[in-house]
Amino acid sequence: MEEQHSRKQQKIFRNVTLVQDRLIGRPKRPVPAVLGLLVTFAVLVAATWGAHAYFSLHSALVTMSGGSGNTATSARIAAKKPISLLILGVDQGLEGRNDQGNSDTIILVTVNPTTKKTTMTSIPRDTLTEILGETSSTKYFMFKVNSAYELGGSTGSVKTVSTMLNVPINYYVEVNMKALKSLVDALGGVDVNVPFSFSYDWCDFKKGKQHLNGRHAIAYARMRYDDPRGDYGRQMRQRQIIKAVVKKALSVNGLANYQKLLKVFAKYVKTNLTFGDMTSLAINYRAAASNISSGYIQGHDATISSTSFQIASTAQLQKWSNKLRKNLGLPTQTLTNQETRQNSLNETYNGVDFSSNETITNYTIYEANSITPRSSDSW
Repeated sequence: MEEQHSRKQQKIFRNVTLVQDRLIGRPKRPVPAVLGLLVTFAVLVAATWGAHAYFSLHSALVTMSGGSGNTATSARIAAKKPISLLILGVDQGLEGRNDQGNSDTIILVTVNPTTKKTTMTSIPRDTLTEILGETSSTKYFMFKVNSAYELGGSTGSVKTVSTMLNVPINYYVEVNMKALKSLVDALGGVDVNVPFSFSYDWCDFKKGKQHLNGRHAIAYARMRYDDPRGDYGRQMRQRQIIKAVVKKALSVNGLANYQKLLKVFAKYVKTNLTFGDMTSLAINYRAAASNISSGYIQGHDATISSTSFQIASTAQLQKWSNKLRKNLGLPTQTLTNQETRQNSLNETYNGVDFSSNETITNYTIYEANSITPRSSDSW
């Protein structure tokens, strides 16, 4: 895991209390690495590879989708409707951990083939939100959005992010962060422009252009606390790695090299997209990749019971909900969820000022259906 105090955070959110009551209700960037590489592979299959490459790709994608062998195209993609896809970079298996892990990277992508527009929205891992569980109707309560994966896997993450932004999420792509190391190594390393000098996880980075192997790419993408922009700076570096991986993958020559990359995907990537879905995306949604708007949900630094969070204002959540729904061809709706309720209560009773840049130290988490503050032991 990351810095030592994250272990303290884990201890806190594992004391989560189940809540049974329902709530009242800039420039263009390259397509994300996972989606972009899958589309690239599918396009190359259709254009140049022939039967042997086709079946190699098919085998890899069947493994990624759980081994079902389903080649059908979902009705939404077959009808060329707008889609949304949640990309999760999970930290399972890194640094010796063997538990479920958290989603270290969370990116919500919307693609509209009619307007030929794509959005790519990064969600900071420490964003405070209601964590929705997986089993029956059981719900967990407020904590960091990245903990949704540990508590409910990809489905729990999809439910959590969907409710937070009031945006339907049709598909997910889950990438074990080991895939990044293996992908970069399979590509022979990638080049990035390091914004400032730093050291992390026994890796040294000097300002300027630098060639990274897989281990260095992982460290470069994960360092956070020495970045003057915090998690936002890390997201920028993650996008740098994404761009470098896609660029290098497009330059790889020869079927043998692509098969090596496919083996990495088959081992470390899980998705509910079928082979038919991916090939249809490559053919019918390709134009939308030329018009990508990229951004992130801006949060306010906050400390709640000695734990660091990012708290997104209601205005910020509403802004991104409107943008994402618009790209999906949906009418905008006023957000009414646990996040907006907690924000309103804190503005009313605690004088929290979201227009200030100061760290919020008086934010209180209230019970789901009352104005009684919750104990930190019951989060």
